[in-house]
Order: sequence, then C-alpha cells, then structure tokens
Amino acid sequence: MPAAQQAPDHPPLRVKVVADALRVDKATVYREIAAGRLNSYRVGSGRGTIRIPRAAFQQYLDDRGIPASELAVAL
Repeated sequence: MPAAQQAPDHPPLRVKVVADALRVDKATVYREIAAGRLNSYRVGSGRGTIRIPRAAFQQYLDDRGIPASELAVAL
C-alpha cells in the first residue's frame, strides 16, 4: 500500500525512531535516505518532516541482513 495510505495502526516512522532502533545518529539515517538506500517521503509545507514507511524500513533491514530482533526498540 502506498505510504500515504498506510493503516492508522501502523503509522510511518520518524527519523529519530529509525536512528534509535539502529543505534546510530539521525545524521546517518538522513545520509541513507539521501543515498537512496532508505525510502522516505516528506510531509508538510516548507522543509516539512521526513517519514519512513514501515515496509521501506523492513526492506532496508532485510537488504542488510539485520534481524528485527536486534533492534534497540520494538517496531
């Protein structure tokens, strides 16, 4: 399902949540997004805010062989 139509019980993730889950700095997540390795979209006007669809984050983990059980936070 497209990011804009995600179910309300599974909202997209904020950059901080992804960074905390991976135990990295937010700048690292922004670099992964800029490099095209982690899909995201922008919400709001102006600079807005970045959201990461849960499916995109799961794909990112799968592509790198990172088991979800090793994340620092529950998703």
